[in-house]
Amino acid sequence: METKALLNFKEGLTDPSDRLSSWVGEDCCNWTGVGCDNSRGHVVKLDLRNSLPVIDLEFMEGAYFYPRTEYEDYLDEKEKAYEKSCLGGKISHSLLNLKHLSYLDLSLNNFSGNTIPKFLGSLESLMYLNLSFSFFSGVVPPQLGNLSRLQYLDLNSYSYSSNIDSIISFSPWGLEVKSLEWLVGFPSLRYLNLGYVNLEKVPHWLHSVNMLPSLVELHLVGCGLASLPHSVSSNNLTFLSVLDLSSNNFNSSIPHWLSNVSSLSTINLADNSLRGAIPDGMGHLANLRSLELAVNDLIGKIPNSFSNLCNLQTLNLLFNNISGEVVEFLDGLSQCSNSSLEYLELSYNRFLGGNLPYSLGGLKKLKTIYLYANSIRGSIPDSIGNLTSLQTLYLSLSSAGGSIPDSIGNLKSLKTLYLNLYGSSIGGSIPNSIGNLTSLQELSLSYNQMNGAILESIGKLSMLVSLWLFANSWEAFLTEAHFQNLTRLKLLDLSVELFANYTLVFNVKHDWVPPFKLRRIYLRNMKIGPKFPAWLQTQNKLIEIGLDNVGISDTIPHGLWKSCPNVTSWSLSGNKLHGQVPYFQFHPLAYSFDLSSNNLEGPLPLFRSNLSEIFLQNNMFSGAIPKNISELLPKLSWLDLSSNSITGRIPHSIGMLKELTGLVLRNNSLSRKLPPHWKDLRKLGVLNLAENKISGTVPSSMQYLKSLQQISLSQNHLKGELPFFFRNYRYLRTLDLGGNKFSGKLPAWIGESLSYLVGLRIRSNLFHGNIPPQLCLLSRLQILDLAHNNFSGAIPQCLGNFSGDGYSSYYNYSVQEMLLVSKGREYLYGSSIIRLFHSIDLSNNNLSGEIPDNITSSSILVSMNLSMNHMSGRIPKNIGNLHMLESLDLSMNDLSGPIPESLSSLTFLSHLNLSFNNLSGKIPNGNQLQTLYDDDSSIYEGNSLLCGPPLSTNCSKDETKPRVAKENGRGIESISFYISMVAGFIVGFWGVCGTLIIKTSWRHAYFRSFDNLKDKIAVGVKIVRLLRKVK
Repeated sequence: METKALLNFKEGLTDPSDRLSSWVGEDCCNWTGVGCDNSRGHVVKLDLRNSLPVIDLEFMEGAYFYPRTEYEDYLDEKEKAYEKSCLGGKISHSLLNLKHLSYLDLSLNNFSGNTIPKFLGSLESLMYLNLSFSFFSGVVPPQLGNLSRLQYLDLNSYSYSSNIDSIISFSPWGLEVKSLEWLVGFPSLRYLNLGYVNLEKVPHWLHSVNMLPSLVELHLVGCGLASLPHSVSSNNLTFLSVLDLSSNNFNSSIPHWLSNVSSLSTINLADNSLRGAIPDGMGHLANLRSLELAVNDLIGKIPNSFSNLCNLQTLNLLFNNISGEVVEFLDGLSQCSNSSLEYLELSYNRFLGGNLPYSLGGLKKLKTIYLYANSIRGSIPDSIGNLTSLQTLYLSLSSAGGSIPDSIGNLKSLKTLYLNLYGSSIGGSIPNSIGNLTSLQELSLSYNQMNGAILESIGKLSMLVSLWLFANSWEAFLTEAHFQNLTRLKLLDLSVELFANYTLVFNVKHDWVPPFKLRRIYLRNMKIGPKFPAWLQTQNKLIEIGLDNVGISDTIPHGLWKSCPNVTSWSLSGNKLHGQVPYFQFHPLAYSFDLSSNNLEGPLPLFRSNLSEIFLQNNMFSGAIPKNISELLPKLSWLDLSSNSITGRIPHSIGMLKELTGLVLRNNSLSRKLPPHWKDLRKLGVLNLAENKISGTVPSSMQYLKSLQQISLSQNHLKGELPFFFRNYRYLRTLDLGGNKFSGKLPAWIGESLSYLVGLRIRSNLFHGNIPPQLCLLSRLQILDLAHNNFSGAIPQCLGNFSGDGYSSYYNYSVQEMLLVSKGREYLYGSSIIRLFHSIDLSNNNLSGEIPDNITSSSILVSMNLSMNHMSGRIPKNIGNLHMLESLDLSMNDLSGPIPESLSSLTFLSHLNLSFNNLSGKIPNGNQLQTLYDDDSSIYEGNSLLCGPPLSTNCSKDETKPRVAKENGRGIESISFYISMVAGFIVGFWGVCGTLIIKTSWRHAYFRSFDNLKDKIAVGVKIVRLLRKVK
C-alpha cells in the first residue's frame, strides 16, 4: 500500500530533471529520498529537498572583474539548472496512507503558488515538516496544529528567483497566518521557522509562542510584526537558545524580559527601528554567542556589563547611534582570560569615539573587524599585530590618525585590509612589513594623507587581487619591481586627486610585459606619457580602462580595440592625444567612451556600437554629425560634443534616440533650424545647444520633453515668443535663453508652473513689459538674469524672497554648466561653482522706481547688478545685510542721498560701481571701500555731491550737518519779492496759456514743437547710453 501511495504521489508531481527515476518496482525503501523503518519496513522518511545550485564562490566574489555577459551567463546557467531540478505540481492525498511517516521535507522546490494542503495536519506520526523555499502561498492551514508529535516546523516563505544579484531572493509574503492559536498543539516543538510569512494580522503573537515550552529555536524574520511586548506574564521559554526577530517593524525599545531568558545563545533583532539604550541586563547572558542589533536607532553607550560576555563570538551594532568611547568596551572585553570574540562590527555609529586602545590586541580570536564611519581618533595601536587570526580589517571613514604600524606585517592570515579614512590623518608611507602579508587578497589605502614612496615590498603580495591606493599624495616612481609577483592582480587603482606636479610616476620600460592580466585599471592624474603605454596592449582581459590626465602626447594606436577586445568603458580624457581616432570595434556590452579634453581632430569617431555614453568635448573634431546617428548608436543615452568645430545642422534622426537623457552640443558652429522631431525623446533631461548659429523658432514637438531639467539655447539666433508649452517642464532646474532674439512679455506662468527652477537667464533678448511678480513664487531661484532687455516699471517688492536652496536641496546631474556674468565679466561656471552662486542681474533695462528694501533680506546673494536703468530714491540702508555679496553694480541710475554706512561692512565685496548717479554726502569709512577705490577710482565717478576720503573733495560743515534757515533782517524786501513773483507768474501764465486756449492753430503748432523736441532728446539719451556701454 505504501508503494502505491508513493507512486500516486509521484503522479501528481512535475519532475523536469527526472529526479524520481528510481521510483520503479516494489521495493520503495531503495527509492531516492525514501527512508524506511529497519525493523518493520514502513516508510518513515520522505526527503525530497532540492539542492541549491553549486556556486563557484570564488567566481561570485570576483564578479566585479568579469564582463557583465560572463557574469549573467553564469547565473542564467545556474538558475536554469536549478529550475529544472525543482519538483512541482500538486501534493497528493495518497500521503495519508503513509501512516508511519515521521519526516517530510519538500523544501527548495517550486509548487508555483499552490496552497499547503490541509490534510498534512492528519499525518499523525509526523515529527519533522519542512516546506520552506518552495513557492507555497495562501493561508497556512491551522490544521497543522493537530501534529502533536511535531518537533521541527519550517515554513520559511523566502523563495529562489531570477534576481542576478543573489542566489536566494525574497518573494514577499507568499504565505500568511491570521492566528497562531494552533501552536498550542505542539507541546514538543523545538524548532519553529515562519520567516517571511505574513503575521501582520496576528494579535498577541508572543503569547502564542510562549505556549511552546520545548522551543529551542524561533525564527520570525520579516513577518511584518509591529509590536515587541515589554513584558510577558510568565516566561515558558526556558530552553530558548536562538531568537531571530530581524527585519520587522517594532519601533520600540528592547524589552528587559529578554535579559531573563538565560538560555539564549543567539539574539538577532537587526533592522527593526528599535530605539532607546541597550539594556544592561544583556551583558549578564552568560551563554550569549551572537548578538545582532544592526540597522536600528539605538542610543547610549555599549553597556559596561558587556565585559562579562566572554563567550560572545559575534557583535554587530552596524548603523545605530551608539555613543561613548570604544576604549571602554574593548578594555572591558579584553579582561576576559580567553575572549571568544571573532566578529566585531561597530561601523556607522557616528557618535562612537575615543582612541583605539592597546587592549584591542588582546582579543586574539578576532577574525573580522569593521570600524568605520565613527569618530575614532588617535592612531592604530602596535598591538594590532597580535591579532594573528585576523582575516578582515576595515578602518574606513573614521577619523583615526597616525601611521600604519610595522606590526601589521604580523597578520599572516589577513585577506582584506581597508584603511580608507577620507581626509583623515593617516600619513607616512606604506610600511615595508606589508610585504609579509602573504595571504592578502585586497588592499585599499585610499582617501588618506599618505605620502612618500610606495615601497617595492608591495610586489611580494603574490595573492593580491585588488590594489586601491588612489586619492593620496604619493611621491614615488613605480618600476617593474613594484609588480614583480602580482600575478593574480585583477584591479589596479593608483589614481591621484591633486596632479599639478605629477608626483606619482609610472616609470616602466616601454616593452615591459606585466606579470598580471588586469580586468580593471585606473591610473588617473599621474605621469605615464608622453608615449602611449605599449604594455597596455598586453592586457587582453581588461573590461575598464581609466587613463585620464596621465601626460600622454601621442596618437591612439591603430588596432587598440583588438588588443583589448573586452573593454566596456574607455576613458582617456585630459591628455594631449592628437591625430585622428582610429576605427574602434566596441564590445557588444561597451557602454562608455570618453576622449574628452584632448587635441584630437578629423571627423567625429561615432562608430556603430551599443554605447550609451560618449564624451568627445573639448577637442578639434570637425565636420557634421552623421545623419544616421540613430542607426549607429541606437542605445545612446548621453552625447557630449561641446567645444569642437562641428558644422552643419543637427540631424533629424537625433529625434529617434529614445534612450537619450543628455544632449550637449555647446560651442560649435551648428546652423540652420532645430530638428522638427523631438516627440520620442521622452527621457531627455539635459539639452545644451548654446553658442552655435542655430536660427528659427522653437519647434512645437518640444512640448513632449517633459523630463527636461536643463535647457540652454543661449548665444544663437532663435526668435519668437517664449513657447507656452515650456510651462509643462515641471522638473526644469535651469532655463537659459540668453543672447537670442526672443521677444514679447515675460509670462507669469514661469513663476506659477516651474517651481523647481533655480536658474533663469534670458539676458540680451527683446523682452519687454513689467517683470511679473509671480517670479517671486520661485522660492528655490538662485540665479535671475534679465539683463539687456527692455523691461520697464518697478522691481517687484518681493524679489528678496528667494531662499536660493535649489542647488543644495534639489541639485542633480542636470545642472552641468551655465554662462554667468559676475564683476562685470562673463564666465562659464561648472556645477561646483553654480551650487554656491546666487545672483540678480536686471541691468540695462528701463526699470524705474526705488530699489525694494526687501531685496536686502536675501543674505546669501553673491552678485547684484541693477545698473543702466532709471532707478531713483536711495540705496537701501540695510544693504549691509547682504553679508555674502561680492559684486554690486548700481551705476547709471538716478539714485540720490547718501551711501549707507552699512555698505562698509560687506567684507566679501570685491567689485563695486556706484558711478553716474546723484549720490551725495560723505562716503562711509572702511578698509574694504578704500581697497575697492584703490583698484578702480571710477566707482564713484559722476556723483558730484559725494565727498570725503577716498575722494579728494573735502566735506564742508554744511554737507555733514542739516541746513537751518536764518533771519537776515530784510523781511519787507522778501515780502515784496514774493508778491512780485506771484504777480509775474499770473500774467505770464495767462498771457501764454490763455492765448493757446483761444487760438487753436497756435495751440497745435506749440505742442507739435514739443513732440519734436522730445524725440530729439530721446535719441540723444540712447546715443549717450550706447557710448557708455562701449566704454
